[in-house]
Amino acid sequence: MTATPDLGTAQLASSDLLRSTFRRHAAGVAVITARGASGPVGFTATSLTSVSADPPLVSFGIGAGASSWPAVAEADHVGVHILGEHQSELAATFARSGADRFGAPTVWREGPEGVPVLDDVLAWLVCRIVGRVPAGDHRIVLAEVVLGDPSGAGRPLLYHQGRFNGLRD
Repeated sequence: MTATPDLGTAQLASSDLLRSTFRRHAAGVAVITARGASGPVGFTATSLTSVSADPPLVSFGIGAGASSWPAVAEADHVGVHILGEHQSELAATFARSGADRFGAPTVWREGPEGVPVLDDVLAWLVCRIVGRVPAGDHRIVLAEVVLGDPSGAGRPLLYHQGRFNGLRD
């Protein structure tokens, strides 16, 4: 059965329309990390995208006003971490403004190129930033994969309707 769109309820473009629409779009959850001038920085991202297989490129969005943006704007490399469904608290910590993101209980170590690498994730990558593209109030960061490890166990964490969720069978 197909539902016919109700064109009578259409809304003009706005940030609220975009947010409301994308709350209905389930997205994987990643944490992006970088080495900053005064220590590690990181944030939760649901905008991670595979861009190219050859060369291996990814992209993600970051708000130009985000606390992590100054470090990402200057960094040569970033860490990309795919979170498992057991890591909703970690995702919330990295999404919360003003949180001590790298304090306990977050477990991490300095990885290749000085990038903070989080423990117990489904997969992680270290990527070399190759471009930063202005896009409204955000920046789209393009990064080439240098190395990583996809061998973590578990199922992915998803973000849907403003909440972190696991997959359901």
